[in-house]
Amino acid sequence: MSATQRDPVLKSLLRKALRATLLLQAAASMPSAGGRGTVPRVYYGGARPGNVGGPLVKVKRLQEYFPQHRWTYNTVYLLSNAPYLPRLALALMKARGIPMVLNQNGVFYPGWYAGDWRHQNAIMGEAYHLADYVFWQSEFCRRAANRFLGERSGPGEVLFNALDVQRFTPAPVRREGGSIRFLLTGKIGVHLAYRLESTIAGLAHARKAGLDANLTVSGWVAREAQAAARAKARTLGLPDEFLTFTGAYTQEQAPEIYRSADIYMMTKYLDPCPNTVLEAMACGLPIVYSASGGVPELVGPDAGIGIGVPEEWDRIHEPDPAALGDAMLAAATARGPMGQAARARAEQWFDIRQWTGRHQAVFEALLEQRSR
Repeated sequence: MSATQRDPVLKSLLRKALRATLLLQAAASMPSAGGRGTVPRVYYGGARPGNVGGPLVKVKRLQEYFPQHRWTYNTVYLLSNAPYLPRLALALMKARGIPMVLNQNGVFYPGWYAGDWRHQNAIMGEAYHLADYVFWQSEFCRRAANRFLGERSGPGEVLFNALDVQRFTPAPVRREGGSIRFLLTGKIGVHLAYRLESTIAGLAHARKAGLDANLTVSGWVAREAQAAARAKARTLGLPDEFLTFTGAYTQEQAPEIYRSADIYMMTKYLDPCPNTVLEAMACGLPIVYSASGGVPELVGPDAGIGIGVPEEWDRIHEPDPAALGDAMLAAATARGPMGQAARARAEQWFDIRQWTGRHQAVFEALLEQRSR
């Protein structure tokens, strides 16, 4: 049974305090624009770098190429799922002629968010319509944004998330024999516990069909979600040794985690553009996934197997356990060629050098426009 997410009261209050602080900072800062050249000096609007969660990882990767400039910036980079700058701060930056680029991920909708999703989308929509340029993380992201935030006027493009494909690489020698190791990673709160439970149900089906396999879960998992997963496994007759939780990890540790597995599992519903799928593909893992959101765009026709689900915004659909188990069986049989296709696709579409190159080009073009 899936659950919806609601912001805790304390988290909401802290976010309001942060937005007020960032407004004061925007008013007091001395951004350089206009005739100050076309070398980007990027401010991330309050978003922080980190190891867990899409916005944190994205900022961490971007800051390796475009360091943070909190007070003397000439470009503002905004993330839709870290909308910390209030509208007045955005308007002030717009009036100063500071280029604003938005990375647009998912939106709020009633199927997963129990709070006032219309209000949250209204906040997100402020940057969406004020930005000078938008990078949509997938075609699904563009479609969802236009549906819930309204059609925007202004340039943009679909640009998948990216990673260092020279660091995320397959294991030197593919492991042969033994149990098939399925892997699930990420930050899993109670509202995402269904990711664990649906994957466990699929694993139970595959094992009953004769597949020798186990599941490893790496990343931060809420205590309640972990307990529900273990209860689900016991109900389906899966002994404890077939389900392992390894805990949180850093981006530096991530490649080895993926290399230790054979197949990656992604059953999150309507996920816009998950970094974990890119990381798994770059490490040569086939993807078994819920064919929803932006994931089918990432995986393509040869790098994994998707399980069809309806697209609805009012509820979450989990893959059918039998269909998921059959997909796990098929992926185990074809993991060699599927893994090769996953790696090739990662090199073609998700190389961070191409991603940062597009950012550089857009930043410079906008700064050039402002300097005329």
